[in-house]
Amino acid sequence: MKNVFLFPGQGAQKKGMLFEVCERYPEAKKIVELAEKITGEPVSKYMWETEETELSRSDRSQLAITVSSLALVEVLKAKGIESDICAGFSLGEFAALCVSGILTFEETINLVAKRGKIMQKVCDELAATCNGSLPGMAAVIGLTPEQVMEAVGPLEKEQLAFCANLNSPKQTVVSGTDEGLNRAQVLCTNAGCRRFIKLKVAGPFHSPLMQKAGDEFKTELEKLVFKNPVKRLFSNVTGKEITTGEEAKKLAVLHFTNPVRWTSEEAEIAKIIDYENPKVNENWRLFEVGPGNVLSGLWRDSGYSENISCNSINTVETLEVN
Repeated sequence: MKNVFLFPGQGAQKKGMLFEVCERYPEAKKIVELAEKITGEPVSKYMWETEETELSRSDRSQLAITVSSLALVEVLKAKGIESDICAGFSLGEFAALCVSGILTFEETINLVAKRGKIMQKVCDELAATCNGSLPGMAAVIGLTPEQVMEAVGPLEKEQLAFCANLNSPKQTVVSGTDEGLNRAQVLCTNAGCRRFIKLKVAGPFHSPLMQKAGDEFKTELEKLVFKNPVKRLFSNVTGKEITTGEEAKKLAVLHFTNPVRWTSEEAEIAKIIDYENPKVNENWRLFEVGPGNVLSGLWRDSGYSENISCNSINTVETLEVN
């Protein structure tokens, strides 16, 4: 049996996430407490008490989501379930870096805390240049990635909006300024999209608008040694397997300005499945390890879900059946 752990990204946060899990499983609670000790941040407060608007900030949500994912990994490990392969959606790749052995838990948590603060600062600066209108992201439902790219092409030339996440054949996420997203909504609606949904994130991630954040984060990365992975790990920048620590470090910077390639033909999930014989479906188990069920939903739209399911693992109930 092969286990694939998929870790969610920013936007998966929810007030109260993992509260019951931490009450039930001491392994999970210990991870939260350790993260608070390492960072000096009230991580449990972010996870359990912080309201949605405040929690959507990068300097809150990134820590909360990563700690939640790694807490669930510890519970699964105690049950004898460990990953053979892992991948993370955007921010989720940092949980994957930890699980694959590239970074220690302490390195991961400290790095995510710094990443969240850098990104939030840049997003606040962008908002200040636009009279307080917050930049962000929106999911376009009902158009192919190619159709979205064509629709928002004029806005990319103006540096207002960009295709950011290639989530599935039915969903693409656009990043941009407030003006850029408003104009993108009109263009995508005219192109035939069914829905245009603003996401619970604090900035225009995975677009050139985040170049400054990427430059600042690169300075932080230079202080760390990224070890080679001891478990197989796939990149959401290239869609390919990461084989060295140095490669992982370079990709961690490219996260800021490059699209997430998740379920297109040349993307991350496709590469994972194609690595083994997909006909032997009974040998695969996919787990979405972290808050929410976004990745499970994207998996259903991927074209692979008919024979291989992906289950969200983030509640006492879901942990008890595994």
